Amino acid sequence: MLFKDERFGMFIHFGVYAQNGWHEQDQLRRNIPKSEYIKLRDIFNPDSFDADEIVRFAKDSGAQYICFTTKHHDGFCMWDTKHTDYNIMNTPFGRDVLKELSEACEKYGIKLELYYSIPDWNHKNSINLGREYHQLKEPNPGDEPNEELYIEYIKKQMCELLENYGKIHAIFWDIPPERRDKSVNEFVRSLQPHILFNDRGYDRGDYSTPERDERIKNASFERLCEACQSVGAQAWGYRRDEDYYTPQYIIAQMSKMLIKGGNYLLNVGPDEKGRIPERAKKIFSTVGNWYKRIYESIVDAKYYRVGEFDYTIKENTAYLHLPPACGCSGFILKPFDVAPKSATLLNNGAEVEVKVCFSPWDYDGEENAPHLHIGNIPAEEFLHENMVIKMEFDDISPFMEQMNRELKKDFI
Repeated sequence: MLFKDERFGMFIHFGVYAQNGWHEQDQLRRNIPKSEYIKLRDIFNPDSFDADEIVRFAKDSGAQYICFTTKHHDGFCMWDTKHTDYNIMNTPFGRDVLKELSEACEKYGIKLELYYSIPDWNHKNSINLGREYHQLKEPNPGDEPNEELYIEYIKKQMCELLENYGKIHAIFWDIPPERRDKSVNEFVRSLQPHILFNDRGYDRGDYSTPERDERIKNASFERLCEACQSVGAQAWGYRRDEDYYTPQYIIAQMSKMLIKGGNYLLNVGPDEKGRIPERAKKIFSTVGNWYKRIYESIVDAKYYRVGEFDYTIKENTAYLHLPPACGCSGFILKPFDVAPKSATLLNNGAEVEVKVCFSPWDYDGEENAPHLHIGNIPAEEFLHENMVIKMEFDDISPFMEQMNRELKKDFI
């Protein structure tokens, strides 16, 4: 179930903007007139696009769902829509990318989420009044801004997307409009009642979508949460001269989201031929490999922060989530003085040393008591990823009692 068992997804920003290889908002940020920008449609031919290969790669890398950009701000549609000729069928490529992707998702058991931009720099009824940076500075010649008519256009396209492309698990609206209109989500849900919505549409939706570094850092977990980040620092769509994040950086950020109950959507941008760049693939697969190894620690588990450490708990098992680039081979876990029956490092399955003992750091002038110590951690081998230690108890109750007392003390 999305947001319960499936917590890691692949975001795919793919559109006609890949032809220039600069940015998905190329039209706006380089101030390209619509009359010039739309000519990309006449040369866009991603003939190396292979939906089967991409979905298989996503699954092998640990992703459990895919979010695909059906229409970005430029208004170009990546499916066979009957409501605008500005779509993938009217390119030299002439194939329904979304249909191929949805069929591959069905084949490999990958769930499908659809991104849909509310701003549209091509549709004459869309609102482009320059109120914020996702809108054109002024309407295109011949535009007739009319939100009522534009919402009808959205609904017609949603009919196509939800009636012709199988089961869709969520809609990722982008860029909240100034207007609130619950009828949009209500209409979409009438087509597929199970569907979830993010918080960037015409109403609050079902889940939040913090994006990039600062917003992810300040994410709230009062409701379902799906953080989104790209492997590239400058763009979401394909960029030839991209600055790539390290897997270590992404894993550290992703860990904070997962242990608190959030999802993590990691983006790649196929190039103008439809291929995911090799460097992006390597980063994605490295992150996904880590996710697969620590997966059990974040599913059906409750999060706790005690002292300087993060824990997730389920049944008689406690998972200790160590900070990134962990610089020590052992730790004293106060206030605990209950030892598990076993402790293993999920990153490689190796046993680690665990015992209750009195150490020099247990003495502070007043306190003179033994505490749980975890040692023999191969920290130098895992500087590139967050380590997770699994501690199994015959009965976790005494451990939890000590944890709850500490939490209560901190709360007071």
